[in-house]
Amino acid sequence: MADRNDEIKYMKRPQYAEFPPMSMEDRAAQFSPFAALVGYGDAVAETARLTDSRRVLTEDENDELNYTLNLLEESIVEHPEVMVRYFVPDEKKSGGHYEEKNGEVRTVVHYENMLIFTDGDRIPLGDISALSINIEE
Repeated sequence: MADRNDEIKYMKRPQYAEFPPMSMEDRAAQFSPFAALVGYGDAVAETARLTDSRRVLTEDENDELNYTLNLLEESIVEHPEVMVRYFVPDEKKSGGHYEEKNGEVRTVVHYENMLIFTDGDRIPLGDISALSINIEE
């Protein structure tokens, strides 16, 4: 019994001058997996990314921070060098992370609740968890 496709089964593929034959890698790439759910991997990675929660200062820590802020304001004309540990809220999810900054303070602006450094960086006073003044002798 003869197969209906016997006459074309063993024919060579047609060749066209304007379309050169594909390499085996290019042909295989046509059948490689594709990202059916674009952005799904990013969403999973974002969900898995951990953030810290903002720590609530104890009364003693808050008193010490206020005391250091007062000392800082008394010596503000000298642009003292300080170390500040502060909370940076995350832009995409709840929580954030803590950072430290060393630098010279230009001023404390109370109506904005900001600590402003000589390099232009601004840190909200409410985000500060620790502050120390580096005293030069």
